[in-house]
Amino acid sequence: MSMFTDHCETNRFFVHPQGICETESVGDDTKIWAFSHVLSGAQIGSACNVCDHVFIENDVQIGHRVTIKCGVQLWDGLRVDDDVFIGPNATFVNDLFPRSKQYPAAYLQTHICRGASIGSNATILGGITIGEEAMVGAGAVVTQNVPPRAIVVGNPAKITGYANTPQVHDLQALSGHLVNDVDDSPRSIIPLQIGAAAIYPIHNYQDLRGSLSVTDFAKDLPFIPQRQFFVYGVPTYKVRGEHAHFECEQFLIALHGSLSVVVDNGIQSKEVRLESPSIGLYLPKMIWGIQYKFSPDAVLAVFASQPYDSQDYIRSYSDFLEQVNGGGQDA
Repeated sequence: MSMFTDHCETNRFFVHPQGICETESVGDDTKIWAFSHVLSGAQIGSACNVCDHVFIENDVQIGHRVTIKCGVQLWDGLRVDDDVFIGPNATFVNDLFPRSKQYPAAYLQTHICRGASIGSNATILGGITIGEEAMVGAGAVVTQNVPPRAIVVGNPAKITGYANTPQVHDLQALSGHLVNDVDDSPRSIIPLQIGAAAIYPIHNYQDLRGSLSVTDFAKDLPFIPQRQFFVYGVPTYKVRGEHAHFECEQFLIALHGSLSVVVDNGIQSKEVRLESPSIGLYLPKMIWGIQYKFSPDAVLAVFASQPYDSQDYIRSYSDFLEQVNGGGQDA
C-alpha cells in the first residue's frame, strides 16, 4: 500500500469549519467534512473523501482515493489500502473481548486491501483481511478473511459470488449433443479466453442399464495424468482451491452433483458451473482456480499432470499477481 506520511500544508487538503483534523499527515485534495474528528496519529492519503460524522483514531493508516461515508469509526489497528469504499455506518472491531477500563497490550490489526468495498452497516471483526476488490454486502457480519474479489453477504458472511466474474452458460447444451454419440473422435474444445483454460466435452452414453462417460487420456485430455484425487462431502458454504500452480495442469469433472469453478488469469476471470460428467474443465498452469457452491452430493474428480509437489503451489493471490505481472504466464 502506498501511503502519504510526510507533514503537509493545510491548504493542500480541505477540512470543513465544523470538522476537527489533528493530524498533518493528510494527502493532497483530501476532504474532511463536518463533525468528523481525525486524531493526531492518523495517516490519510491523497484524494480521499471523509464524510460527515466520521471518527478516525491514532493508529489508522488510510491509502489514496478512499471514500469513508457518514457514521463510520475507524479504530486503532485499521489499515486501509488505496481505492477502498467504506459505506455508511460500517463497524470495525479491534478488541474481541472488550472490558471497560481494560486495554489490550496491542489492538488487532485489520487490513482492507486495494479496491475493496464495505457495504452499509456491515460489521468487520478484528484481525482479518478483506482481499483485493472484494465486496462485503450491506449488513454482513464478517468473521473470517475474505478472499480477493469475493462477494460475501449474511451473518456470518458467506461467499455468494466473485466480482467482475461473468458466468459461462449453455454448458448443458454442449453435453447434450454428445449423449449416445458413437463417434469416438476428439471433440472440439470451447476456449474460455482465460489463458488456455477451456471446456472439454466428454463422450457420454445412456441406455436402459444407465449412463457411461468415457475418457481416453491420450486422445481426449490435453495431458497424460500422473495423479488423481476426488473431492466430496464439502459443505455448501465452504471454498476450496484458491491457488495456482507453476507447472501442474489439472482437469476437473463433476462426477456427481454440481459445483462452480472460478478461473482467473490475473487480468480477467470467469465462472463455470460443472454439473455433468459429460463436461470437463481444463485448468492450465498459472491459472488461479477456486471451487465453491458445492451441492451436498457433489463429487469432483481432479486429474493432475504431475505428482504432488508443495513447492509448485502459489497460495497467495497477491503473489500470483506478482508472478503474472512479472511474465509468469501467457495471458
